[in-house]
Amino acid sequence: MLARRFTIVCLLVSVFGMMLSVLVAEDSRANHVRGTGFLSCDANGCGLPARR
Repeated sequence: MLARRFTIVCLLVSVFGMMLSVLVAEDSRANHVRGTGFLSCDANGCGLPARR
């Protein structure tokens, strides 16, 4: 019984960790697309964002 509970808790913590990492990755990707602090590439090439 204890092993079953331990397994369920570990699975729930793993799922929570994966969901949190997806949220962090998407937020990081959204900041990259907006061009805040990262290099941005367009038709003229790559460089610092034109708008700040």
